[in-house]
Formats: sequence, C-alpha cells, structure tokens
Amino acid sequence: MDSEKQQRFQTVALADFSFSSICVSGSYGTGDLINRSDKNTSQLLKLLHSGQVLMVNSRRRNGLIIYKRYHAEFAGPGAVVGSFYDQDCEWVLPVGNLSLLSPESHEDRQKAYLIRRQWIRLMKQITEKSVPQQRVQKILEQFEQYFDPETVAQLPDEAFARLVGVLPQTVRTVRRSPNLEWRQTGSVY
Repeated sequence: MDSEKQQRFQTVALADFSFSSICVSGSYGTGDLINRSDKNTSQLLKLLHSGQVLMVNSRRRNGLIIYKRYHAEFAGPGAVVGSFYDQDCEWVLPVGNLSLLSPESHEDRQKAYLIRRQWIRLMKQITEKSVPQQRVQKILEQFEQYFDPETVAQLPDEAFARLVGVLPQTVRTVRRSPNLEWRQTGSVY
C-alpha cells in the first residue's frame, strides 16, 4: 500500500509542470522559429516521449500545440497528452499558463481521451474550409475567443499554419490584413 502511494506521488510530481510563457525567437516575418533550447519545453517533450498519460488542466485557460512531422495538433483543457498519441511529436508549444496533471482514475483518463478527440474534430472542421484564408481566420477566431489577445499574438504563424494546413505566409497575410472584406464574402485576394 505504501509503495502504491509513493509511486502515485512520483507520477504526479513528474506531471505537475507549470509553464508561464510562450518562448518564441525570431519575428513573424522571418520563419517563426520556436526557441528549441527552452529547458522546460525540452523536459516536457521528453515527458511526452516517455509514453506517460497526462492531461491538460481543465481548470485553466491553457493548452499545448504539439508539432508532428507535417502538421500540429492542439490539446486544450481536459485533453490527454502523452501516451501513444504523442510519442511521434517533434516539438511542443505551451499556450497560456500550461498545467499538466496525471488522471486520477480510469474514468478521468477516458474523459481526457474523449476531449482530445473533440479538439481534433474541431481542427478537422476548420480545415474542411476550402479557402486557406478562411481556415486561418477561423483558427484565429477560435483562439481569440478562448485566450487573451496577447497570448494569441505571441503564437507564431508557423503554429497556426500547421494546425490548419496552410503556409505560414498565409497566416501572416491574414494577421496583417487591414482589408477584412474577403472574410465576409469568402473571396480570395
């Protein structure tokens, strides 16, 4: 019994990471590179590669953009991260004040898997739009509804581009566009 409590404590201690900012180097016009030397992010990446099942704290406005080889996925509050889902991730980008927890029960774990699927379905709905600029606008709207404008502004173009399957230049163009008419009409520049 004591060894079970000790093992559970160690698991929770590994999983209770808190990240307070997004580390981005470069400017929006020059490649949007993530600072891959950030110690906390490197530790988080190792944790995801370990196969441990974690979940994004559902009581905070936070999440994790998980870079895969050709795309990115967003795991928002309540979603599972790690496990078999993310062993192939190449990099991660914390959004908001990230907090990861270990699911306490089988039911919590199942619920976290379902929530991750919901986030994936939301991204799928956005990427079904045929006009790339509309996909960018929709993902920006979704993030702006949930996170504060400063947090969204700090996210690199590359992250949004990978989330919705467009080029980073398309994201940059939409973010900088003073002309919003194409968004209502659906026409392309």
